[in-house]
Amino acid sequence: MWALIFAASHFYWAVGGDVGLSVSAGRQLATARPLWFVLLGLWGVGTLCLVGALLAWLLAQSHPQGAARRILTCLGWGVSFILLTRGITIEFLLLTDVTHLDSSVSAGQRFWTLVLWNPWFIAGGLAFGMSALKAGRRAPSPLLQTGPR
Repeated sequence: MWALIFAASHFYWAVGGDVGLSVSAGRQLATARPLWFVLLGLWGVGTLCLVGALLAWLLAQSHPQGAARRILTCLGWGVSFILLTRGITIEFLLLTDVTHLDSSVSAGQRFWTLVLWNPWFIAGGLAFGMSALKAGRRAPSPLLQTGPR
C-alpha cells in the first residue's frame, strides 16, 4: 500500500494536480513544471512506485525457491536501504542545517519534509525491510515442493 499511495500522489501531480507539490518539490518546480520534471520526477517516480508495489506483493504473496527467492529478497533489502538512507540522510541534513539550505528551501517545504516526506520514506524503508526479512525466512509452501515426501 505504501508504494501505491506514493505512486498515486505522483500520478496526481503528473496530470496537473498541485496540492502538496510545492512543499514536496519546491515552489519553482511546482510552478514551472519543466518537461524533464514531469516525465522523470512525476511519471517516472510514479512508475517506479508501481514496480515497487509489485515487488512488495511478490515478497508478501509468492513462495519462490532458489535463485528467484534470493533475488526477490535482495531487491527488497535494496529498496529498504535506498528508502531508509534517503529519509534519514535528508532528515539529518535539514535538522542540522549542515548544508545551509535555508536560502533554497522554504519554511513550508522544510516543515513538510521533516514531518511528512522523510518519515514517509523511512516508513517505506522499514516496510520493505520487514517484507524482505519475512520473505527470506519463509518456509517453502508444501504445495510447491517437488520430490518424495
